[in-house]
Amino acid sequence: MTTICIDAMGGDREPKVVLEGIAAALEADDELSVLVAGNEDVVVPFCAKHERARALVTTQTIEMGEHPTEAIRAKKDSSIVRGLAAVHAGEADGFFSAGSTGAIFAAATFGVGRIRGIKRPAIACPVPGLDGRHSVFLDMGANADVRPDMLVQFAHMGRAYSRITLGVEDPKVALLSNGSEDTKGSEAVVAEHEALAKAGGDTWFAGNCEGTDILTGRFDVIVTDGFAGNIAVKTIEGTAKYILAEVKRATQESKRALLGAGLLKPSLKRVAAGLSGDEYGGAALLGVKAPVFIGHGATSVDAVKHGTLACAAAVRGELVDKIARAVAADQ
Repeated sequence: MTTICIDAMGGDREPKVVLEGIAAALEADDELSVLVAGNEDVVVPFCAKHERARALVTTQTIEMGEHPTEAIRAKKDSSIVRGLAAVHAGEADGFFSAGSTGAIFAAATFGVGRIRGIKRPAIACPVPGLDGRHSVFLDMGANADVRPDMLVQFAHMGRAYSRITLGVEDPKVALLSNGSEDTKGSEAVVAEHEALAKAGGDTWFAGNCEGTDILTGRFDVIVTDGFAGNIAVKTIEGTAKYILAEVKRATQESKRALLGAGLLKPSLKRVAAGLSGDEYGGAALLGVKAPVFIGHGATSVDAVKHGTLACAAAVRGELVDKIARAVAADQ
């Protein structure tokens, strides 16, 4: 059995959504067991009804608006802190939460610990591309300031994640810049390019890419610092919301537009689902000693299900060991 600890209290929605997602994951995977962390009145009744579920009763919840580091210090009996402590203690193999990204990052870094040699963990997520081809994009916001050697580690981590999650045998990596030429970018980006070219050479480093390449599927892995990465991801999310809102507004202006939107509705839903990350359960925190997955706050039942299953797949695929070997070989 692969055991995943799930934070029942995380997210903007009521715990019922998380519990339904856990139940769906258990139904989909006969080799999965879960440790459900949360308030007694939430987790105990649920676990009593599911044979492969155990309750981890906690008394505190870290809210989205709290300062991450202060929250994990003040709320040691929170579902996030206790859940990750259970992973560290060997009671679970991985962790999933739709709670505060900052709190999960801090608690995982301090509580579970970094893989030997990893300078900074990074947040990665598959993003959709043309012809059904996905790319792993990182860092999505964990590290605003990075050094060139950290970008090289991000590349190794992204390649390992691409192999396990997307099944890419030999992932190619691109560096996000403001032009595809080797000399384009800030001084920091140029230095990062040099470091990646030295590490990847002609084997896996494909050079620079632009923001327009993020959703094309041209590259298997795209790396950048967390500052640019977070802006890029949120820009994509905002653009998607704008387009959907404009389509909805247009349907209210004419019957012809309403008819066209009705015909396009299944396709629009598919596009929205791809951009949401629900299919892959959100984002993965790479670089810590156990698989940790982070769902977005307004997570859905499907997102919890897929996040739990993705975490289990990362455990079975030995993601942590593969990242450790890749980083050790580069040192």
